[in-house]
Amino acid sequence: MNFEAPEFVFAAGLVFARLGAILMLMPGFAEPSIPTPIRLSFAFLLCLILGPILAPSLPAMPAQPLLLAGMVVTEVLIGLMIGLIARIFMSTAATAGQIISMQTGLAMAMSFDPSQGTQGAIMSTFLNLVFIALLFTTNLHHLLLRAAYDSYALFSPGLMPSMADAGLWAVDAFVDAFRIAVQLAAPLIVYGLIFYLALGVLSRLMPQLQIFFIAMPANIMVGLFIVAIALGAMAAVWLERMQRFAVELS
Repeated sequence: MNFEAPEFVFAAGLVFARLGAILMLMPGFAEPSIPTPIRLSFAFLLCLILGPILAPSLPAMPAQPLLLAGMVVTEVLIGLMIGLIARIFMSTAATAGQIISMQTGLAMAMSFDPSQGTQGAIMSTFLNLVFIALLFTTNLHHLLLRAAYDSYALFSPGLMPSMADAGLWAVDAFVDAFRIAVQLAAPLIVYGLIFYLALGVLSRLMPQLQIFFIAMPANIMVGLFIVAIALGAMAAVWLERMQRFAVELS
């Protein structure tokens, strides 16, 4: 592709279609607290930088408007697919937080989750904020941006990937995300089983005692203590999976 004005605009626009869609869903960049114009401006800046670099790998600009529109739509769909898979792995924090809240008696404690844009369990909000902060402090966002760039080697520009492969990738991501969420909440699941089993035995031994009102404060206190101890390992598991996702696109 010759580096002329029409070809440069075409290359930048085609790159913007994919990267813009990715950044609209990518964890850390697609949070509701970041205004949409800022996200789109960042995507546009990336396109100006990466457009000339990716231009040799891009197809020639078609003469027919319908073909051009089809290529743009294809790039948007590829970007949405990549961003959605990344967002699925981000949702493990919310799922694990919901499980932890149920085990520690905090299921009714709701707060606004800025990463989800809705009300959520307080532990889900906490884990989301912690994981987003770790994403930037560990420079994992650099790997995610590199993965977006490397996606052009995995998914050829302008060519629709196999729907069967894309569907299989999405299903595997859902399964893997749920597995990781259960893995993150595993210490609290074990604790909850032991605690509620002991609570049931104690209520049988002393039926006159109001076990529920005595045990709930202790349940919350011990649950938060276990979360504090296990938080480092939980973060390491999540960061490792996000890093593996970035490597898969490389």
